[in-house]
Parts: sequence; C-alpha cells; structure tokens
Amino acid sequence: MLVSKILSSRTWVLLDGLRQWRPAYSPHIQICLLQQQVKSWQRILSTSCAKCAKNERLKQKRAISEKKLTRYFVDHRRVCVIGGRGGQGINSFHSEPRKEFGGPDGGNGGDGGHVILKADQQIKSLASVLPMYRGFDGERGRSKNCYGANGGYTYIKVPVGTLVKEDGKIVSDLAQHGEEYVAAYGGTGGKGNQFFLSNENRAPMTATLGESGQERVLYLELKTMAHAGLVGFPNAGKSSLLRAISNAKPAVAPYPFTTLNPHVGIVHYQDYEQVAVADVPGIIRGAHLNRGLGLAFLRHIEHCRFLLFVVDLSVSEPWIQLQDLKYELEQYEEGLSKRPHAVIGNKMDLPQSKANLLLLKERVEQRVIPLSALTGDNLEELLLHLRDLYDAYVNTEQSRRQNPVKW
Repeated sequence: MLVSKILSSRTWVLLDGLRQWRPAYSPHIQICLLQQQVKSWQRILSTSCAKCAKNERLKQKRAISEKKLTRYFVDHRRVCVIGGRGGQGINSFHSEPRKEFGGPDGGNGGDGGHVILKADQQIKSLASVLPMYRGFDGERGRSKNCYGANGGYTYIKVPVGTLVKEDGKIVSDLAQHGEEYVAAYGGTGGKGNQFFLSNENRAPMTATLGESGQERVLYLELKTMAHAGLVGFPNAGKSSLLRAISNAKPAVAPYPFTTLNPHVGIVHYQDYEQVAVADVPGIIRGAHLNRGLGLAFLRHIEHCRFLLFVVDLSVSEPWIQLQDLKYELEQYEEGLSKRPHAVIGNKMDLPQSKANLLLLKERVEQRVIPLSALTGDNLEELLLHLRDLYDAYVNTEQSRRQNPVKW
C-alpha cells in the first residue's frame, strides 16, 4: 500500500511495460537499450526538476585566453575603512519570585571591531586589497547584567614597506613584518539601564545605543614595487623581454599600449637570490603632463630601485628615445633619471638594428647591452649586469643600516 502511494500511475505503467517487453535483438543490444530505459525512468522518478533538466554529460570548460589569466601588479590602492558599530545597551529589570524590587539588570553592548592593517612578508602586491572594509559590529547587551560580546578585528594584509596616506600626508609606514596600524577604530558599545543606577534614581529607564565606528579613506602605496623597472616607449619590447628572462606572462601584441598595468617577473640565480623586474607601461612624449595616463605610469617607475632603459634599435635615431625618456623622468621627479640604470638595445634580430647600434654607442656614454628578446640572443650579458646592479643596491642599503627589499 505504501509503495503504491509513492509511485505515480505513470510510473506503474512504465514498470508494467518493462515486464511485458520482449525485445528481438541480440543480448548485447538488449542490455544497452535496457540501461538507457532505466536512466530515463530515473529522471522521471527524481524528486528534483533541476536534476531532470540538467545534462548529465560534463560540460567542457571553455578555454580561457592567456591575457585573462595574467595577473598584474598593483602598487597603490584607495581603501575605505569603517570600524564596527557598538552594540546597544538594553533596558531590563530583574524578575524573580519573592523579589519584588529586583532593580535594573540591563547589560552594556559590546564594542565594535577595529580594522587593522598588518604587514606580511608573504604578500608582495596590493592586488588582494579590496576597495572597502567594514569591521564587525558588537553584540547587544542582555538581561541579568550580561554584556554583549565585542566585535572581532578585521585584518588587512599588506606587503612590507607599505605607506599609509591620508589627505596627502603619511600617517604610517609599515616597514617590519608583523607591524600593525589601526586604520579605523570600532564604536563604543551602548550603556544598559544598570549603568545609570544611582542613589537618586533607583529605577532608571535609560539605555543608549552603540556609537558608529570610525570611517576613513586611506591611500596605500608601496615604497618599492620591484628592484628593476623596464622603461621605454610603447612597442619597445619590454613585455617580450620580461617573458624571456622570467616566468611572467604579460600580454604581447603588435600594437602600442598592450600593457596598461605593471607586471612583475622574478629572475632566479644559482645562489638562490631573486631579483624582481617590473614591466612598466610604455610612456610617451609629454607623459609628465599626464598625456596618455603618463602620471600613473611614471608613478610606477618611482617605486623601482634601479632602471633598465629599453630602446628599439629598429627605428632611426634610437638615441633620441633615450633622451626623451630621461627628460620625462626628470620632469616628473628631479633625480629620477639619475638612479642606477642600464641601456638595453632591443630587436637586434632586425637587419637595420646593427647599424643603429653603432650610432647609439657613439652618442651614448653609458654601456649599451644589445640583445633580442625574440630570439634570446645575448640575454646572459643582461642577466649578469642586472645582478651587478642588484648587488650594488644591497650594499648601498646595508651601508645606510637599512634592510634591502628581498623577494
């Protein structure tokens, strides 16, 4: 009787058809047809319509392009932080048999949670920092003089060497691992009516609400984005060069401004030293006047300890590119172009590059490293010179009794 109530009349008709079914096929075909019929009955007997409509075959995952999989580096971020709200106090009186005047027993509310910035040496970029954080609210008070629980703290992990700015002023410098800065304090919890008990007022009816948390807008900025920064005009081959010397995968295409966000690659050496190289978006003439997002791109260069000027040897008069690059850096910040640097002549695989290389060496006093990021020619010379610049940077920081940035 119970089975007949569970199965519908349509199901009984199908089961009866199975009993009377007499196929005239081979045993192997009979088994296959029977399995298909059982699967169709399972869909009918299912209690979920969504499962009936869902395709049982696994859907093939769509191929994601390499550009979408690429993660770019973030060296500055605007963050709105709001502390948790304090819990409200309650208005309550003690109630107990044979105790007529028990008095007030409303507890206070818990304090709101703080929002705290914490430096972590495992974090290298500000890409994981969200635009807004809100602290946990405190719980409301209870009767019998029970206080509400305080809201938990909200921690925001940032890289070591993060500057915290507010209204253009530096309010904190998180230079050590584990260092913390309270970005927003939580609100104080409200008071219950037991708090207002006094000799003049033996039965207070007053209870207060919790205070709102502190609200601030902060700007996070990294002092050092990478050890070396690739500086050049669009289509100079900076992204291809970063691909050749590291495992980074920035987008590469035959049109300008392919890179709109910086990418950082790590160069590994045999003694386990790691040098971070940043692919800075290409700048143009007049970048210091904010042409072509020039100020945003120049800000990334400011966060590099030494520079690698990438010059396209396939164009006529490549030394003009080097002069323009140094001029834009000097106009943005005085002394920026005088940081330790190297000049790299890229695209040596093109026929006209060899002649332009000789002209460039005549016009430039610095050492020029010719190479081809496409074919990988002469990359060893660049890696050796890059290590020399890194060692000089480490020695300089240690002579100043400061800790050099390690990746």
